[in-house]
Amino acid sequence: MNHLKTFTLLAALTALFVGLGYLIGGTAGMLIALVFAGGMNLFSYWNADKIVLRMYRAQPVDETHPNAVVRTYVADVVQMARDAGLPRPVVAIIPNDQPNAFATGRNPENAAVCATTGLLDMLTREEIRGVMAHELAHVKNRDTLTMTVTATVAGAIAALANFALFFGGGDDRERPGGIVGTLALMILAPMAAGLVQMAISRTREYEADRVGAEIAGDPASLASALQKIEGWSKRIVNVTAERNPASGQLFIINPLAGRGADNLFSTHPATGNRVRALMELGARMGLNPRRPAVVEAAPGSVTTSVPTTPSQAKGPWG
Repeated sequence: MNHLKTFTLLAALTALFVGLGYLIGGTAGMLIALVFAGGMNLFSYWNADKIVLRMYRAQPVDETHPNAVVRTYVADVVQMARDAGLPRPVVAIIPNDQPNAFATGRNPENAAVCATTGLLDMLTREEIRGVMAHELAHVKNRDTLTMTVTATVAGAIAALANFALFFGGGDDRERPGGIVGTLALMILAPMAAGLVQMAISRTREYEADRVGAEIAGDPASLASALQKIEGWSKRIVNVTAERNPASGQLFIINPLAGRGADNLFSTHPATGNRVRALMELGARMGLNPRRPAVVEAAPGSVTTSVPTTPSQAKGPWG
């Protein structure tokens, strides 16, 4: 069903692009915008993984790392990738106190999965396995490719809207609604494309939760990890993500402050909804459900370092 929904949303995005070109009435602007957006996104398709890994200062690690927790993290990722029938991905750590993780790469043969130092500090081994299984699910589902295609079409729509006044294909009589209609399209078409893009992103998160829980065989640990990550992400600022908000949709939990709601403008589903879906999946798998204690952020509290609590297990970085 999620694959069908993604296909439907992509078809709607394509139809919006074609319809916008028709309503504008000219072909020159449409072709220029398409070539520009396609070239930009083709570059991103081949280089986005390198760009984002460099942006977050990701450091590849392997089984020879001196820290035992990191070696276990690598071994678990490699074992789960093998069990899922995936090539071995690049396994990396990101020097960031906020617990979070993401996957990148244009296909399973060129994939990288990354966990922050905060994630390895604050979560149990089972929870880390659940999170990384979610990221391997993104690789298995080829979500990076899906989002690249989505970005290409959405970028073309935005470019068309920007060029509409200059490449409108003639006078106002050739454009439905004239100049007013064109101005409306310039505003509404990119908004509609952005909403579809967000809907696709949310759909892929639910699907990655499901597949990841099956890869790890432990929906409850992934549910527990999601709640912990959300709680800590409200307290710890991810400075790199705040400076590059477009990269926020890569992470398992939105790293940006104050954007946790499951509404029309959110790239991530509400964590509570994801937890409920995982618990229902665990029940269907015949597993004993358990609900973790949630780490709640104090009102108005923000820090750029890892808070220390008596119950927090000492991780590999401290």
